[in-house]
Amino acid sequence: MARLDEFLRKMVSLGGSDLHLCSTLPPKTRIHGNLAPLPGEKPISAEEMKNILKEAAPRSKWRAFVKNFDMDYAYVIPGLARFRSNYLVNHFGPAAVFRVIPTKILTIEQLKLPPILTDICEYKSGLVLVTGPTGSGKSTTLAAMIDYINTTQSKHIITIEDPIEFVHPNKQSIIVQREISADTDSFATALRGAMRADPDIILVGEMRDQETINLALTCASMGMLVFGTLHTSNAPKTIDRIIDSFPSEQQPQVRAMLSQSLSAVVSQLLCKTKNGKGRVGAHEILLKTEGLPSMIREGQIASIRSVIEQSSGIGMRSMDTTLHKLLDKDIISAMEAYMKAANKQEFEKLLTPDDLAQIIE
Repeated sequence: MARLDEFLRKMVSLGGSDLHLCSTLPPKTRIHGNLAPLPGEKPISAEEMKNILKEAAPRSKWRAFVKNFDMDYAYVIPGLARFRSNYLVNHFGPAAVFRVIPTKILTIEQLKLPPILTDICEYKSGLVLVTGPTGSGKSTTLAAMIDYINTTQSKHIITIEDPIEFVHPNKQSIIVQREISADTDSFATALRGAMRADPDIILVGEMRDQETINLALTCASMGMLVFGTLHTSNAPKTIDRIIDSFPSEQQPQVRAMLSQSLSAVVSQLLCKTKNGKGRVGAHEILLKTEGLPSMIREGQIASIRSVIEQSSGIGMRSMDTTLHKLLDKDIISAMEAYMKAANKQEFEKLLTPDDLAQIIE
């Protein structure tokens, strides 16, 4: 058994979500959002870490890591799980992070995601963005949405990922999953190819650069349903991020394309539960309304907040409203709601003196 497998099996048995390996430190795992040392493990030297990571990686991936000092791939332990793997180099030597990808794709209902997501899955065209910081569960949410479509509709779905995380079996739909470097050179190259492959739906694992964003907007404007992800915490910031990724002279054109193509933004954060035994998702949802395109074209992004807050009847919700509901149900603490809130003043009055002292520190 590879040494890495020992660490990963131990992490999974503890209910961890991520394994962190760093030269000169003992292995650590993230459990319910908190990092803790893996029991019984000692610090790993840089040379030993190199051997552990080299033993686990495919030869071509290891060559890429030696050349570029960064590398992503999917690592599989049959019968246990898949892991999204990231290799890097830091001041102390080689390091890596491995995230558990459940073998079973959970449904929208099992994940307790907002029911409006099933309506979004019925869209025929447009751009749907699932956003949130690293580790907020974007991939899991998207996998649930693609699985819903796969189960209920007959579509041609192309996913472009780096690496492939959840493996979708063909059900009602045909699903083609392509991995960067293994199956295609880049997101942009794969998107150009997808345009000619008669897709109904395209999933772009990460909209990293200007060219990828531009091609995703083009596909959406051509009548395809495009799912993508961004590392933003709410809907207004998502729209600003897309527009700001282009030079100023191109931004009016991008605003016009985005105003016509954007169908929904689902922003997601993971909050620690009050009992300390898990995490719960909090969501902000923006849906396309009659007035949204003109707001985007005219740069009235600040007005989008009021649109969300006034449109709960059609499935929209703000992040702060969701946090209030989780707080009212005693699922999360006032401190957790405050830390995740956009308008912190609204939650500050709910904090205890000990909470306030902790913030000051």
